Amino acid sequence: MKILLVRVSSLGDVLHNMPIVDDLRRQFPQARIDWVVEEAYVQLVRLNPGVDQVFPFALRRWRKSLGQAATRQEIKNFFRQLRQEQYDLVLDTQGLLKTGIIMGLAKTVKGGKKVGLANGTEGSGYEGISRIFHDISVPVDKRTHAVLRGRLVAAAAGGYTVNTPASFGLQAPDIPADQRAWLPATPYAVFFHGTAGAAKKWPREHWQAIAAELRNYELPILLPWGSAAEKAEAEAMAAVMPNASVLPALSMQAATLLAQKARLAIGVDTGLTHIAAAYETPTIEIYCASPRWKTEGNWSDRIINLGDNGEPATVDEVRGAISVLMRATGTKQ
Repeated sequence: MKILLVRVSSLGDVLHNMPIVDDLRRQFPQARIDWVVEEAYVQLVRLNPGVDQVFPFALRRWRKSLGQAATRQEIKNFFRQLRQEQYDLVLDTQGLLKTGIIMGLAKTVKGGKKVGLANGTEGSGYEGISRIFHDISVPVDKRTHAVLRGRLVAAAAGGYTVNTPASFGLQAPDIPADQRAWLPATPYAVFFHGTAGAAKKWPREHWQAIAAELRNYELPILLPWGSAAEKAEAEAMAAVMPNASVLPALSMQAATLLAQKARLAIGVDTGLTHIAAAYETPTIEIYCASPRWKTEGNWSDRIINLGDNGEPATVDEVRGAISVLMRATGTKQ
């Protein structure tokens, strides 16, 4: 059996589709599983050993130069490579016109099926026109968790039921020693404070209070960043947190290693926080302006989810969660 997954973006959504691979591998151990994903997330998908081939999709970059012959040739080469395979199942778990077009152009064997979402969930960017590319459209409840949503599409296509906790199957990134000098040799905490949406941020004074709490556990705090604005914010935080330091610019692979190796990860609703949760790193997810039901880590007791849309977690709640996770990992005050 050959299976193609179409989930091109964004970071958190690509990550939340990983359990589909584990489900399919358990049902069809000998299957070939390929994945179409935005080029920025190719390295993340390659950390899943259950994926055989990754097709990089570069629409974000192509849009900037569609008038150039080289770009048009690159697009043509992408679809030519994709159409060299014939699949038994093609799964679109994103439900957008662009992912529908990829599904539509992918080839299937005789009797093969193209399966996607019949509807979006609350607040999703679902585009109903994507259904014209489906052989089967799978309905889901309006408040279906982001991980379960994709698993249900795959289960309907493969003829099985979803009855196990999500398993992400991610390996640790393999980064040469000379490129990981920033990684401490001793246990550390990481604050994933940065997010594109200002409303999703947790107040700086709250982070400062939690940094003071972590001094009781002798855990240094690492502050990553992904933009100039986030770097400035990290530097401002470090200036009032004696036990915190600002990291250099990190690649996707390095940021993933940072999340995977942490003794404790605390973060807002953002992709790197969800990566930590996927590795079952002891993680505290803080929700401020997004619905918790949508992406909360619900597959491990090493993940504690706090706050909700319009109801940010309090400092005391985060302190309590730290105490619980530190006891569970044997880290003493």
